Amino acid sequence: MLRVIEPMPESLVYRFRPDALRALHNRVLRERLPWYYSVLYGEKPAKFLIARSIESPLDPYDESLSLEELWTVHERLALEHRRLWLDIYEGVERLRGEEPRFSYLDVKIAIARRMLRRCELCEWRCKADRASGRIGVCRVANECMVYSFFHHTGEEAPLVPSGTIFYGGCPFRCVFCQNWEISQVKTQDYIKVTPHTLALIQESLAKTGARNINHVGGEPTPQIPFILESLKYLKVNIAQLWNSDMHMTPEAMKLIKDVIDIWLPDFKFGNDECGRRLSKVKAYFSVAARNHVEAYDGGLGDMIVRHLVLPNHIECCTRPVVEWLSKNVPRALLNLMDQYHPDYLVLKEPERYKDIARRLTRREFEEALQIARSHGYTLEVEELLMIP
Repeated sequence: MLRVIEPMPESLVYRFRPDALRALHNRVLRERLPWYYSVLYGEKPAKFLIARSIESPLDPYDESLSLEELWTVHERLALEHRRLWLDIYEGVERLRGEEPRFSYLDVKIAIARRMLRRCELCEWRCKADRASGRIGVCRVANECMVYSFFHHTGEEAPLVPSGTIFYGGCPFRCVFCQNWEISQVKTQDYIKVTPHTLALIQESLAKTGARNINHVGGEPTPQIPFILESLKYLKVNIAQLWNSDMHMTPEAMKLIKDVIDIWLPDFKFGNDECGRRLSKVKAYFSVAARNHVEAYDGGLGDMIVRHLVLPNHIECCTRPVVEWLSKNVPRALLNLMDQYHPDYLVLKEPERYKDIARRLTRREFEEALQIARSHGYTLEVEELLMIP
């Protein structure tokens, strides 16, 4: 049964999270997240609306077209989208009036549908024919699996209340996963939703006070075809947030980067070996780094990077992650997270994962904070974020 949690009254949200109210008027946060705040305040249209306004020169759903032909059209329209988006941001253009019959967003949807036939959305590139119902490495086939949706009051201050949609499935196999019930195990709590229904869920969250639509899980990457199609039917202007492990392919990143307004990525590990041992994925660092840069450069740097500090992983993970972020995505905000606790397989096999079979110590987290400060980050105390 789907869990739908009634939204908390706005007055209670801000009583519970006064930092979320302060974040609305925080000058530093607005400077660091300029596009997100402009959409939040209703000054600009979300990127998916801009994508919907750009006309496609052909019917992208025409099966006689090859995938290569669709990508060629996509690349041309991507350039037009970036020009129009920047002009809208600078105030020299406004969103066009009537939407075309086929748009840049339709091209994305058509490509995503084709990709489901030999799925290469994540870096497993398992090539499962998900369109025919075969389940991929992500444990998702041809239907959008939603576990719950609600106003999340536990996210970073600028995002609260966040209209969060938890999707099932994940390409990762994190041994310490704290959402393992929805990412690693298929339960009866899922429901299958159509893109139309997914759009209605987003509208309901937006109309009851959500500041953004937070696509999370599990992992949203396997749901890209369904999420893109839902944006075709969405009738409200609301920022789209991508809350992800960032292990998607370059093709998947091309499909989503022009419809996402703010990024909330994880950067888990500072090397490939920790990624292989603790999340069972290959080439973790290079893929995550590539996609962080792509998301960052594709916008105005509207990004809050999360790094969960693991016990005994300060030198191998925290230090290299913070160092890389400071050099490569210098405007991004940083949330160093101290809430790690042993869960899932670590609880079942603590001897196998001795290094992370305990909670983080206060001394370790202070060391992580000091590393961040040494790389130019300062703590915005009220909002609990590290500001470059």
